[in-house]
Amino acid sequence: MPIPQIQRVTDRIIARSQESRRAYLDAIRTAKDQGPHRTSLSCGNLAHACAASPDQEKSEYQEQATVNIGIITAYNDMLSAHQPFERYPALIKEAAREAGGMAQVASGVPAMCDGVTQGQDGMELSLFSRDVIAMATAIGLSHNVFDAALCLGVCDKIVPGLLIGALSFGHLPVLFVPAGPMPSGLPNKEKARIRQEFAAGKIGRKELFEAESASYHSAGTCTFYGTANTNQMLMELMGLHLPGAAFVNPGTELREALTQEAARTACQLAKNPDVVPLGEQIDEKTITNAIVGLLATGGSTNLTIHLIAIAKAAGIQISWQDFSDLSEVVPFITRIYPNSQADVNHFHAAGGFAYLVSTLLENGYLHEDVNTVAGRGLRRYAQEPFLEGHALKWRAGAQQSLDPDILRSADNPFSPTGGLKLLDGNIGRSVIKYSAVDEAHHIVEAPAVIFNDQNAFLKAFEEGELHRDFVAVLKEQGPKSNGMPELHKLTPALGVLQDLGYRVALVTDGRMSGASGKVPAAIHMSPEAKDGGNIARLRDGDLLRLDAKAGSLTVALTDEELAGRDVRLAGTNMSHRGSGREIFAAMRKNVSSAEEGASSLF
Repeated sequence: MPIPQIQRVTDRIIARSQESRRAYLDAIRTAKDQGPHRTSLSCGNLAHACAASPDQEKSEYQEQATVNIGIITAYNDMLSAHQPFERYPALIKEAAREAGGMAQVASGVPAMCDGVTQGQDGMELSLFSRDVIAMATAIGLSHNVFDAALCLGVCDKIVPGLLIGALSFGHLPVLFVPAGPMPSGLPNKEKARIRQEFAAGKIGRKELFEAESASYHSAGTCTFYGTANTNQMLMELMGLHLPGAAFVNPGTELREALTQEAARTACQLAKNPDVVPLGEQIDEKTITNAIVGLLATGGSTNLTIHLIAIAKAAGIQISWQDFSDLSEVVPFITRIYPNSQADVNHFHAAGGFAYLVSTLLENGYLHEDVNTVAGRGLRRYAQEPFLEGHALKWRAGAQQSLDPDILRSADNPFSPTGGLKLLDGNIGRSVIKYSAVDEAHHIVEAPAVIFNDQNAFLKAFEEGELHRDFVAVLKEQGPKSNGMPELHKLTPALGVLQDLGYRVALVTDGRMSGASGKVPAAIHMSPEAKDGGNIARLRDGDLLRLDAKAGSLTVALTDEELAGRDVRLAGTNMSHRGSGREIFAAMRKNVSSAEEGASSLF
C-alpha cells in the first residue's frame, strides 16, 4: 500500500475521472467483445492485407488461431536513437513465426529530432508532431487485421504520440520496444563548459562542433536525461516494456534478444483470452506511478504536458496540481545530467531501473498492484535481463546502489522532495524543474526584460545589454502562438550570466524540456500570451519574484493594475509560413493549453 499522500492523490484522480474513464472503458470493451476483426473482413479485404506476405502466412491469414502482430515503427536513419529500428521488423517477424504467429509493419510514423531542429523553424512543428504520430498510429491499426501491436519509438514526442494513438485501440495488448542509449561519449561537464565558452565568444564553431560530435557519436539515444530517456523510464514504470529493456545499448546480443522476446510476448498476450489490454492496463494507478517516477528521477518537464495528454487518451484526468502535490512527498533519488554529470549508462551500471523500482516500492511510493505486459505486479520490474549462453533470462536486480552519487535509496535521497513544482500567482500557472538548480537560485527577484523571441534575447546578450540582475520574459512561445518550440538556445547564455554572479531567471509560455539546466525557468505559462494571459501584460522593469520554495511567481502589481493594461502581442504571422508551418494552422487554432496537455486531438 502506498504512503497516504500517494493514495490520496490517486483517489482524487479516480474520482475526478469517473465519468470519462467509464466512457473510455465502455468503448474499448465493446471493441474487444466484437472479437478478432480479421476474421470478419471480406476475402477481398484480406487478400489486400496479405498480398505481399509469404505463401504460408497467406494460408493462415484468415484463421483465428493464428495471431497477427502489427508493428508501428518510427524508424529513420537520421535520428541516432531510431536508426537501430531498421533491423527490428525482420527480428520481430522471425520471432513471431517461432511463436506460431505473424507480424506485419502496420505503418511508419514521423520522427523528428529536436536536436537537429533546435532553434530552427522546424522546431515549431515539434510538439504538433506528437498529435500527427498519434493519428498515424491509429491509421496503421485501423486496418483491423491485428491482434496485438508493438510500438517502436524512443524520443521526445514520438513515444507519447505512439501511446496516445495506441490507446484509441486500447482493446489490444500493446508493447513498446526501445532501442537503448548510445555508449557514453564526451563527459557532460566538459560539453556544458564548451557550450558556455562558445556562448561567451571564447572559442569558435569548429571547436564547438568537435565537442558536440564527441557527445553525439553513434547509434542510440542521446545519453543525457532529457525527454527521450525520461520516456523510456516511464514506459518501463507503466509496464509497457519488458523488464529492464530501457537502457540496454543497441547493437548488443542482449538488445537483440529483448527485441525478439517482445515479439514472442506479444504473440502470447494476443492468444490469451483473459489478457489485460492496453486501455485497461493504463489506469489511474499506472498514471500515478509514472508521475512518481518522473519526480523521483528529475525527468523532463515535457512530460508534464505529455502525461496529461496520455492520461486523457485513456479517459483519465490529471493536473499540474497532482504533480506538485506528489512532488511534496516523493524523494529525489537520481542524479543524471542535467541534474549532475552522470549519464544514463552510468545510472544503468549503478543499479539502474531495477533498483529504482525496488527502493520506491519498498518505501511505499509506487502502486505495486498494477498490470504490466510481463504480468500482474510491478515487482517484476525489480528484475534485470541477462543472457545465459544465448538464452534470455531474468534475475533479481541490484539490492543496493553501486554509486550513491548517482542513485540512492528512497530512504536516503538527495532531496526529500521531487524536483518539480507548480508555480502559481498573478501572472498565471507554470512549472519549474529545480532539481538541477542550486538552492541559492531557488528565489530570484529582479526586474523583467521582455522579449518576443529567443533571437532577440541572444542579440541583447551578445551586445552586452544583459549584464545585470533580471528576469527574462519570453512570450508568444506557447502552442497557439507558434507551436511551443524548445528554447534551449537560451540556456548557455543564461548560464554565463549566472556564473558571472548575476541573479537571472526565465519566465515563458514556451518549453525548455529536460535540458533546462541550472538556471531557474518558469515554463509552460498558462494562459499563454496568445490566449490573453497576463504574461502579455508584463512590461520592461516590472518587478518579478520567482520562488521555487513557496511555489509562486508574481509581479509586483495589483490585480486592477494588471487588468488595466493592454495585452501586447508582437504577432507571429511571419512564423506561420515556411518549413511546413502553414499546414499546421488548424492545430495552432485548436490546440489546448499546456496545462491541458497542449493537444489538438481532444
